Amino acid sequence: MNNILVMPVVIPVLIGVILIFFRSQIQIQRWLSLAAILSVTGISLYMLNMIQNVGVIRLDFGNWQPPFGILFVGDSFSLLLVLTTSIVAAVCLVYAFYSIGQQREQMFFYPFVLLMVAGVNGSFLTGDLFNLYVCFEVMLLASYALITLGGTKPQLKESIKYVAINVLSSWFFLVAIAYLYGTLGTLNLAHLAELIAEAGQTPLLTVISILFLLVFGLKAGLLLYFWLPGSYSVPPTAVAALFGGLLTKVGIYAMFRMFTLLFYHDPSITHTIIGIMAGITLIGGSLGAIAYKDIRQIISFNVVIAVGFILVGLAVATPAAIEGSIYYLIHDMIVKAALFLIAGSMVALTGTPMIDRMSGLIRHYPVLGWLFFIIMLALAGIPPLSGFMGKILIGQGAVEGGAYILLALSLISSIFVLYSLLRIFLNCFWGETTTSEDDVMPLSKGWIIPCILLTAASIGLGFGAEYVAPYVADAARTLTNPYIYIDAVLGK
Repeated sequence: MNNILVMPVVIPVLIGVILIFFRSQIQIQRWLSLAAILSVTGISLYMLNMIQNVGVIRLDFGNWQPPFGILFVGDSFSLLLVLTTSIVAAVCLVYAFYSIGQQREQMFFYPFVLLMVAGVNGSFLTGDLFNLYVCFEVMLLASYALITLGGTKPQLKESIKYVAINVLSSWFFLVAIAYLYGTLGTLNLAHLAELIAEAGQTPLLTVISILFLLVFGLKAGLLLYFWLPGSYSVPPTAVAALFGGLLTKVGIYAMFRMFTLLFYHDPSITHTIIGIMAGITLIGGSLGAIAYKDIRQIISFNVVIAVGFILVGLAVATPAAIEGSIYYLIHDMIVKAALFLIAGSMVALTGTPMIDRMSGLIRHYPVLGWLFFIIMLALAGIPPLSGFMGKILIGQGAVEGGAYILLALSLISSIFVLYSLLRIFLNCFWGETTTSEDDVMPLSKGWIIPCILLTAASIGLGFGAEYVAPYVADAARTLTNPYIYIDAVLGK
C-alpha cells in the first residue's frame, strides 16, 4: 500500500518523458499533462487522509531498511504541500493552454513543467538528505529551461543571475552534506535526528546547521533575495505563477524540516539567526514592494515578504507559531499563484506592466478587478479569508515566545502588503479608463477561470479552516515532536 507514496514523483516524470515524443501534438500534450497533475492531486488527497488513520508512512526503495537505503516519508506536512502543489500546478496548466503560445508549447513546455513538479514533490517526500539535493536539482534544471523558454533578452539577462545563484547554493549544499556525513556517517534524516539527539548538538554541528541555513535561505529568498524579483518577473505568466507559488516554498519546507527535526537543540544560535534573517527580509521586501511601479516587481517583492513572515513562525518555534506557518504556507502557495495570474492578465490586456499607465480597468474587466481585491484582502490577513488564520497563529506564537520585535515587523509588513496591492488596485482598476470601447481587448475565459479557481480555493481555505485544521494540527504536532517522525522511519 505504501508504494503509492512514490506516485507524485513517478507520474509526472513518466508522463513528461512520454510527452517528448508528442512534440507536435499540442492537444495530446495539454490533456496528458493535466491528467497527470490531477491524478497526483487525487493520490495526495487519499494519502493525506490515510495518514490521519495510520500515522506517518514510509516507502523503502529496494527493500533496504533505514538507515541504509533511500526512502520516501509521508506525513501530514509533506502531503499537505504535495496536494497544494498539485492544485496550483493544475490551475496554472489550464492558464498556460490559453496564454503560453504554440511556439513555447512545441519547445517541451509541458515536459519541463511536469519535471519541475516531480522535483518539488520529491523534495517534500524524501527522507534522505542527498536525495533532497537530487530532487532540488531536478526541480532547478526544469526551472532553468522554463525561465529561458522563448529566449527574450530580459529572460536571458535574469536567467544568468538565477542560474548563477542556484548553482552557487547547490555547491554549498553539497559541502554541507559532505561535512554532515563526515561527522555523523549517515544522511537518513531520521537517523541523523536520532544521533544528534543522543550525542547533543556540538559546536561543529551548529556551524554545519548555519551552512544549511545559508543554502536554504538562498533558495527560499530569505535575506539574500536580490535574485528573486527580477527572475520571477520575466517568464511567461503561467511560469511566473508556478515559480511564485512553488519554488521558494521548497526552500522553506527544507528549513522547517531541518530545524525542527535535526538542528533544534541550540535555538539560541540557529533560531535567533533565522529570526534576524526573517526580520531583515520583512523590512527589505516591504520597502521593495512600495518602491516599484512595475506590477510584476511589486508582486515578486510580496513573495519575499511572505518568505520572511512564514519563517518568523520557525524562528519563534512555539506550537502555535509552527501551526500558523503551515496555514500561511499553504495559503501563500495558492494566493501568490493567483496574484501572478491576475497581474499577468492585466499586463497582457494593457500591453504594459507599469501601474501608472493603467487606469479604469474595472469598467471593462469587473470580474478581474474584484478577484484582485479579494486576493489583496487575503494577503493582508483580513478575516475570514485564508491569510487570517496563519497570521493570527503566528502572532499568538510570537507573543508566547516573547518575540515582540518579530511580531511588530510582521504586523508592519502586513500593512506594507496591503498598501502595495491597494496602490495597484486604485491606480489600475479605478479612475478614468484610458481605452475606448472599440479598442478593448476581450478577456479570455481561459485566463479568468484559473484566476477564479485559485481565488475560490483561497476563500474556501479561509471559510473551511475547521476542515483543514486537523491536518494542519497533525503536521504541526509531527514537526514539534521529532520522535514521531524518527519512530515511524526507524521502526522503534
